[in-house]
Amino acid sequence: MFKLLIALSALVVISSAYGPAVRATKGQVWPKPQQEEKTSDYFIVRPHTFSFQGPADIGCPSLLDDAFTRYWSIIATSASLERRGRLAEMGKKHTKFWQLDESFLGNLESLKVEVSDECTDDALPDFGDNENYTLTVNADGATLSAQTIWGALRGLETFSQLIYLEQDALVINATTITDFPRFSFRGLHLDTSRHFLPVYIILQTLDGMAYNKFNVFHWHLTDDQSFPYKSRVYPELSEKGAYHPVSKVFEPSDVARVIEYARVRGIRVIPEFDTPGHTSSWGAAHPELLTTCYSNNQPNGYLGPMDPSKDTTYDFINNLFTEVVGVFPDSYFHIGGDEVDFSCWQSNPDITTFMSDNNISSYEGLENYFIQHVVDLLDKLNSKYLVWEEVFVNGVTLPNTTLVHVWRGGGFDTLRDVTKAGKYGVFSSCWYLDHLSSGGDWQKFYECEPLNFDGTDEQKKLVLGGAACMWTESVNEYNVMPRVWPRACATAEKLWSAESVNDFGAAQPRLEEHACRMNMRGIAAQPPNGPGVCL
Repeated sequence: MFKLLIALSALVVISSAYGPAVRATKGQVWPKPQQEEKTSDYFIVRPHTFSFQGPADIGCPSLLDDAFTRYWSIIATSASLERRGRLAEMGKKHTKFWQLDESFLGNLESLKVEVSDECTDDALPDFGDNENYTLTVNADGATLSAQTIWGALRGLETFSQLIYLEQDALVINATTITDFPRFSFRGLHLDTSRHFLPVYIILQTLDGMAYNKFNVFHWHLTDDQSFPYKSRVYPELSEKGAYHPVSKVFEPSDVARVIEYARVRGIRVIPEFDTPGHTSSWGAAHPELLTTCYSNNQPNGYLGPMDPSKDTTYDFINNLFTEVVGVFPDSYFHIGGDEVDFSCWQSNPDITTFMSDNNISSYEGLENYFIQHVVDLLDKLNSKYLVWEEVFVNGVTLPNTTLVHVWRGGGFDTLRDVTKAGKYGVFSSCWYLDHLSSGGDWQKFYECEPLNFDGTDEQKKLVLGGAACMWTESVNEYNVMPRVWPRACATAEKLWSAESVNDFGAAQPRLEEHACRMNMRGIAAQPPNGPGVCL
């Protein structure tokens, strides 16, 4: 009698030359749930008879129904692989494996979804949202329960991953899961300035994020090389600062589409307009915003960071950021502050005079002056903010609501100092996706523990999470997806799963399955573990 074994019992990593380097699991969830019990009992899932059942009186029916449609389509795609397998078997006589199996529970007809909190169809994911859920699949059927719509979305993703292809049928084992994220900030940073990335790539990125339970899309919109954001207030910024004023810009409708696409997947979109450095592209239309650099007491033809000595600089930023805060509904705004080159400020006699007149004794103090003005205008707009770690390290006065984004080498020491000062930290030092090594280099991402610093329990509570960062100096639309995935999956599991989930060897077969799962869903994830095949 055929006995369908649960996938976990069949996991083996093989080292022989024949066959895949790592054998994929079946029906294992990524990121790993906090608590999971699975048995060998199982259902068959037939998409043409399966349905999702939501609460009749839910306040956000469209939000939930859209999710049902997405996940039904994912299951149906899996079923198309099942049909392909059946066609390959045409003409062969075989018994369907479940017909003689005592572990077979029948066909799973539906998943009942319960959401206890009130919600609306225009609800926005926000910092600190409850994303907990419980999922039960047993002889009585399948039920997903969550307090919020965002928890329900995470549970639907888990449910979809429990379903796997076994011979000529889709199977789901009897399973009980209680799950919640370890960290509330689970981000993916994407630079669309060094190389312009079209909207379809951003939407694919958001799909990949949803499949890995990321909840923050950090959109690095502008940098020295280009200004692709099309501003309503200052359209000349992209007309002159983008790589192309028409084909390489994000129209207001593009931005709105990205925000909405992310929202219905429970993903926040936090824009970054880096200042006062990384702003050369601003100067294509408005060179007066930038500092004139000098050599031998004469302008040398170069422009540096924004000029902090001019009131007109802050007026311009105020007008632009007022627009941006109105466009992006998230409560946070990333104002940058990294890698400010002080040499141009040092060379400029007007800057020197300004510093003397305002009792500013250091260039760190001058940066403090600039950032404080930007912070003050965001306060007036009721917006909170993130800054790169240099802003904190250089002694800029920051309110405790600020999120300090730690990214450089030595990040654990910086995170210790940030939290010791009572500030919130977001960690990225270990998770720079543009740093590429040969082969399956995701191990270094997976083995990075964000709380691996010497600090009190209270300090570690101030670490809200982290973000994998994809800078695009050497990446464009044709290679960005395999560069991000599945390497960012390692970060996703570190930020969602329990701290004790840290065994790289145990993770390899699950990520092998998950990378193939993402391929099946249209995400061009590269192989994580060497030679193998997706079945």
